[in-house]
Amino acid sequence: MGLSTHVLDTMNGCPAAGMEVALYSTDGDNATLIKRLVLNHDGRTDAPLFDNASLRTGTYRLRFDVAGYFKARGVQLPEPNFLNQVSLDFGIAHADQHYHVPLLVSPWSYSTYRGS
Repeated sequence: MGLSTHVLDTMNGCPAAGMEVALYSTDGDNATLIKRLVLNHDGRTDAPLFDNASLRTGTYRLRFDVAGYFKARGVQLPEPNFLNQVSLDFGIAHADQHYHVPLLVSPWSYSTYRGS
């Protein structure tokens, strides 16, 4: 299955449909954009970020537009927002395994883990 992500809006108790996400490869302080996408009705991508054949060992970053998502839902956020863009830096050590990077998020907190 490669690399996938899923975002749940814990403020509203629903998938974060419409959230913008960007995937980067990283090398130290340098980040190279691989793709940008918008999450579907289930808070997921329509296809894996990388399939099994494309996944490579290395370091990556997922950047989630948290403030943009909550503003689009009509949530009144302070300026500046507590959370704007949430960036998760992670490593792929075994390209033959599935890596799932879920994000549980509200305007004031987030958590993540390596899912299945």
